[in-house]
Amino acid sequence: MIAFAGIDLGGTKSEAQLFDANWRLIDKQRVATPDSYQSLVKTVADQVKWSLERAGQAIPVGIGAPGLVDDEGKTFTANLPAKGKPFPADIAKAAGHSITYVNDCRALALSEAAFGAGQGYSTVMSLIIGTGVGGGVVFDGHLRSGPSSCGGEFGHMAASAAAVGPHGLQIHQCGCGRIGCVETYIAGPGLVRLAQEMTGKDMTAEEIGRTKDQTGPAQDVWNVWLDVTADLLLTLIQAVDPDIIVLGGGLSKISNVTADLTERLSKKQISGFGLPSIVVASGGDASGARGAALAAAQENGHV
Repeated sequence: MIAFAGIDLGGTKSEAQLFDANWRLIDKQRVATPDSYQSLVKTVADQVKWSLERAGQAIPVGIGAPGLVDDEGKTFTANLPAKGKPFPADIAKAAGHSITYVNDCRALALSEAAFGAGQGYSTVMSLIIGTGVGGGVVFDGHLRSGPSSCGGEFGHMAASAAAVGPHGLQIHQCGCGRIGCVETYIAGPGLVRLAQEMTGKDMTAEEIGRTKDQTGPAQDVWNVWLDVTADLLLTLIQAVDPDIIVLGGGLSKISNVTADLTERLSKKQISGFGLPSIVVASGGDASGARGAALAAAQENGHV
């Protein structure tokens, strides 16, 4: 019997997943993400309706998507044609059913805390490093939100001068409108630009990851990337002190990235103090939708 539904909405695809009361995946539906707002609302609303029809009853439905929702209920996102629109409200209206709308990085953190690599830990932090950089923090199995709803926007923290200065890195404007955000250095596009600026070569993130352990330009670029990323992690640790940090996103798939970061971080940590475990998310493609479904279940008092 289907009890919960989650939709993982991204820039290229939207996948609805249906779960039973024991969180076993029962069914799923994947469609392409449209490039216009009205089509996007209809597509997601249709997936909500499909979920309800398959369940045969009203169930909690969560949507995990990139970006934020401001105080007026309008979305702030660069990866969906919904910027400045009352997207969550429009979906609910078109579907005729309430939804829970959560940032996709926060959804992954919740899923990993409940079902994945973060099981058994009190404070679980996620750091997603892909096209952009974001994350979330789960305390005792629940996400918490404050007045800004910006908690977890780690990619838009200022890059550390301790890492940027010694390497003479250029300062760039970020898509959020600020300058010098850490995302501009450590996200996939930032890593590619870092390589071009340091070496004059056009290297993909995959190429850098594949050849980072060989003497040469990729190793030099990776060394700088580790410095900037480890400085971000140290800041997050000093602010939150999580039990475990779960990495996700495309760059988390680079060979030995957790070991490389742990080694660099241990050199930056104050002498005599420990570090949390750094691991790769275990949920794969299921994490986003399952985390959104869990957020909806919690919001509706089902768990």
